[in-house]
Amino acid sequence: MGSTKSESYFVFMSYDPEYERLRADRTKRGAHELDLYLSRKHDEVLASTLEPGSYKKISSLVIVDGFAVEITEDQANMLRSAKGVRVVEKNEEVA
Repeated sequence: MGSTKSESYFVFMSYDPEYERLRADRTKRGAHELDLYLSRKHDEVLASTLEPGSYKKISSLVIVDGFAVEITEDQANMLRSAKGVRVVEKNEEVA
């Protein structure tokens, strides 16, 4: 059984042609649409995988189609098997 302590993790998504299409649009409007698309997409992955209120999304990462989230080790393991998720990595503190 994993820890119940929430820690910061990075979640990176699998290849998404819509992400690539939106990312190629270098206009201000295109950047705004990409931000909205990714935020919604990342929120949906979390909502469909984890219990509401059990996590805190920190930010969506536009340049890599990923997001940062505060979750437990058990939740990280659940996200690893979620559809569209490629990698879940714990954010290691640099000493």
